[in-house]
Amino acid sequence: MTRRRWIADSWGEGTASLTGEQASHLIRVLRAQPGTEYDIVAGDRVWHGVIVGISGDAVRFNLIAEVQADPALPITLLLSIFKFDRLEWAIEKGTELGIERIVPIIARRSEKHLAQSAQNRVDRWRRIARESAKQSRRSDIPVVDDVLPLKIAARQTSDVVRLLLAEQECSTTLRNAVEEAIRNAGAEMPAIRMAVGPEGGWTAEEEALFDAEGWKSVSLGPRILRAETAAITATAVVAALLE
Repeated sequence: MTRRRWIADSWGEGTASLTGEQASHLIRVLRAQPGTEYDIVAGDRVWHGVIVGISGDAVRFNLIAEVQADPALPITLLLSIFKFDRLEWAIEKGTELGIERIVPIIARRSEKHLAQSAQNRVDRWRRIARESAKQSRRSDIPVVDDVLPLKIAARQTSDVVRLLLAEQECSTTLRNAVEEAIRNAGAEMPAIRMAVGPEGGWTAEEEALFDAEGWKSVSLGPRILRAETAAITATAVVAALLE
């Protein structure tokens, strides 16, 4: 039987603990008792753990043996701010698909009231990523950065492949760009950084900025997709190619 997986709030040599909402659910809903076994994510490793103590709103585990687990895929998703319910769906599904990092960004066509309140939602987005990681039995949690202006996010320098999902691009598909990156990387797995625009797409000025910073425009095909659909589709394509 597959053991349920929990993400430790704190851990040390051979032990880990759950506190807060996780511990409360374990104690009050699942009626866990000492001796009950679960898988526990502690840092970037997964362990077979057994409950050895329950006190107040804390559950303590002994970590018995490490469990083999796959690491996150080297995919960073820059998500322009769009309607929060759809954005949160993209975060949840991106986490399930194995991405490593999410960078919320303010684009020119991000709705003003959403842009103004986006930073106040970051903690919620991190909780969504955490719960999705737990549900999909990941050994880690994707990082959700603070909200950044597009200019800053686009200019961050690193040795990664930078791909801009662009509606007007016709000649270069996302698949071809990633396959080229894989060939160029040789035995290594290339790190991919993808940018997804808001509803209405990128402005000409934004596309010029990305181009100046070394981003390659790529296409998902002839159909116009909603922002969240584009984000999930692109992530699935890249994940399938990398794996």
